[in-house]
Amino acid sequence: MRTPDRFAQLLIAFALWLFATVAFATPRIGVMTMQPGEIFFERFGHNAIVVADPDAPGGPISYNFGFFDLDEPGFIGRFVKGDMEYMLVALPLEQDLAYYRDVGRGVSIQWLDLTPQQSEDIAAALAENAKPEHARYRYEYFTDNCSTRVRDAVDRALGGALQRQLAGRSQGNTYRYEAVRLASPAWWMGTGFDIGLGPYADKPLSRWQDAFVPMRLADSLREARNSAGRPLVLSESVLVEHRLAPEPPDAPRRWWPWLLAGLVAAGLVRMLAARAPRLLGGIALPFWTVLGLLGLLLAFIWCCTAHVAGWANHNLLLFSPLCLLLLPGAWAMLRGGATSRFHGIVRYVVFGGGVLALALQLLPGGQVQIAWLALLLPIHAAFAFTPRPR
Repeated sequence: MRTPDRFAQLLIAFALWLFATVAFATPRIGVMTMQPGEIFFERFGHNAIVVADPDAPGGPISYNFGFFDLDEPGFIGRFVKGDMEYMLVALPLEQDLAYYRDVGRGVSIQWLDLTPQQSEDIAAALAENAKPEHARYRYEYFTDNCSTRVRDAVDRALGGALQRQLAGRSQGNTYRYEAVRLASPAWWMGTGFDIGLGPYADKPLSRWQDAFVPMRLADSLREARNSAGRPLVLSESVLVEHRLAPEPPDAPRRWWPWLLAGLVAAGLVRMLAARAPRLLGGIALPFWTVLGLLGLLLAFIWCCTAHVAGWANHNLLLFSPLCLLLLPGAWAMLRGGATSRFHGIVRYVVFGGGVLALALQLLPGGQVQIAWLALLLPIHAAFAFTPRPR
């Protein structure tokens, strides 16, 4: 009886040793989230996948989908046309963290509760993807960026379970809302997004789509479940403390201050037309110049680039390129001269475009441009219905 007992003990010990060896050799997978920075292209945060393989000699590896080369020939032209390429780079975790420590951007990591096979699969897929011949990808700001690549890699490891959990849920956010919110610390950048985005950016997003923002993806991972029904995030910790201003909070966008400003400006136009037409010409000249040039830029984005989110932009009706036709009249007003009948007709047409933009705003699913309507439509009306100097 003693021999079989001894054999059973050895078998159990061997099984425990084998299990411990396999478990120890399985790589750990973590999703690392970096807080927004101060440079304009860092305003939206960042993330990466960390593979901590006990068999790897150099320690944990950060797989970072956010690399691009500003010195690459033709980069600026491709950026303007919406044909940028980013690349996946694998680098030691400590090397990746060094930059964020230097600039004060906070970094946290969520270790995922995956099966050994899932961990192996995601590690192998990332290693293959990081090879030079596979590393580059066509970057799309909203639909194919550093964060969506991280999301998709985790989802593939889960056999599509992450998408099934997130696709049917929504917080009501839109691409416009997220872009303007995160860019708001740089006023010029937030304003540019708000003017440049068309109706594509105003569709409510599912939690799956909302994951183009790294911080939103981190929030969704905290609520997700793994294949066994347990929480997907096994543990979470802070790797680098955040020393910069925090991420802009969620806040409703108020339109009434814009309307107040528009009404005040419209009243000023009427007053100056009667009392100081030359001063009005000096104000109208830069005003119409800015509107007309912005209108040309919006038309260029729609007609000549692959920036789908800027196509069919209703703001073209408010920032009208036709305003450039008003510049000779503004110059004549500045010099104390009279404006032409053609000048008056163009002012009516510009105002009519604003009315059409208002009508489109009232339709279901219309582009969200209420703030710009509230500001510019009263001003266009004041110019249209102010008697032209003679």
